[in-house]
Amino acid sequence: MPADVIVCVSTELEGALLKPHLPVLVTGVGAVNAAIALTQFLERHKPHAILSCGIGGVYPGAALQLATAVWAESECYGDLGAASANGFLDMRALGFPVIAGASPIYNILPVTLRPRDTIALPFVTVNTCTGSDTAAREIESRTRGAVETMEGAAIAHVAALYGIPMGEVRGISNRAGNRDRDAWRIKEAAAAAQEALLDSIDTIL
Repeated sequence: MPADVIVCVSTELEGALLKPHLPVLVTGVGAVNAAIALTQFLERHKPHAILSCGIGGVYPGAALQLATAVWAESECYGDLGAASANGFLDMRALGFPVIAGASPIYNILPVTLRPRDTIALPFVTVNTCTGSDTAAREIESRTRGAVETMEGAAIAHVAALYGIPMGEVRGISNRAGNRDRDAWRIKEAAAAAQEALLDSIDTIL
């Protein structure tokens, strides 16, 4: 079992297949839970890599099938900013980086770990999951994201603050847009993400 990696999942379902093989941290759902749980872990342990694994929704323009896995190219705080009469203003527009420094980071956070020769796509983290086609198209157009998550950007944020490389894989559980629970593939998506991680762990670390 690799001792130099921690895999963050938001629920037990998203980590059940991983636990026999990798160290797993169940953070709870949402960005705040993820950030707190990972920070507390990093104050006690010093892994060389952080991985995020779970389920996510696919935006309308991304050609991804349900119950398949995809790796993150980057993460984005999709709803961190301000509303205005002229549209959404992200943190760069407001002039407030989420991580200050010589190279400030605004809404988009780096994700550096993924399997070699793998196509990766931009991920978007939101506090409120998209529930209409109109909202899905707006977020997709504004962020150029492909996959919607609720924790990834927070994990990438903490990883960046601690200077630890981070990667993320998600299984597609639903189409972001009008809510249709009958079409969701949560269990299959959770399994797909975990299997993709296990299949490629040796090429990531």
